[in-house]
Amino acid sequence: MKGMAEISIHRRIWADKLFKTLIIVLSLCSIVPMFLILSLIIQNGISVINWEFLTQLPKPVGEVGGGISNAIVGTLWLIVLSFLFSVPLGVFAGIFLSECRGGKLAYLTRLSIEILQGIPSIVIGIIAYVWVVMPMGSFSALSGGVALGIMMLPVIVMATEETLKLVPDSLREASLALGVPYSRTIMKVILPAGLSGILSGILLGVARVAGETAPLLFTAFGSPFMNQNILKPINSLPLTIFNYATSPYPEWHAFAWGASFVLIAFVLGLNLITKLVTKKWKVQF
Repeated sequence: MKGMAEISIHRRIWADKLFKTLIIVLSLCSIVPMFLILSLIIQNGISVINWEFLTQLPKPVGEVGGGISNAIVGTLWLIVLSFLFSVPLGVFAGIFLSECRGGKLAYLTRLSIEILQGIPSIVIGIIAYVWVVMPMGSFSALSGGVALGIMMLPVIVMATEETLKLVPDSLREASLALGVPYSRTIMKVILPAGLSGILSGILLGVARVAGETAPLLFTAFGSPFMNQNILKPINSLPLTIFNYATSPYPEWHAFAWGASFVLIAFVLGLNLITKLVTKKWKVQF
């Protein structure tokens, strides 16, 4: 009996080690593609990066030099517009779902958000084209911001709802017991307690739309000029990468790698800043 018990213990130890090894190997396999992609983009894109590339407008085919300053500014404009469209609506919808967890309206709202999250980006681009571009009669940064805002909305709503569900009920009860109005309790107690998760959801939304190209083909359309009028067509980094990568000119191919490097650096930098901010504002329950 003693020998069988020792054999059983050894089997469990080896099974435990095998399981841990399998987890490590699979984790590395999931990380390796990311490093391969980053290394390829850095290798091909960093050689193009210089001050002229970041601050000048594109030049016609055949002329030396030029840059992507209009695409950088256009990307920032689109992110700001999508932020303004989606964050207030998404946060308040998340508050509603977290506070009213039952009922038919909450069920239908949650179902609609889940369906919206699964809609392909190109379909959202067509919807924004019908809703905004056709009535306005022209492509514009506004229509691009609407399309990207629709894509950001489900991520923000779901992140806000799941975060606020984790806030202890004792915080709400303590605030209400002190005579604080319900609306003030939500804005001054519940939201600050879940700020870290809400910001993470906003970050995920921005990361999702920062590299989207298909919706912008139907809305923002692109422009070779420095345009800051949200009612006119505007360029962006994804559109620049798409146009340059599909062109027959080797110089533009190099510019596409450079724009890809700038876009990846922007997303990684945004992730880093958000992690630092959420760590500073995180509330321990």
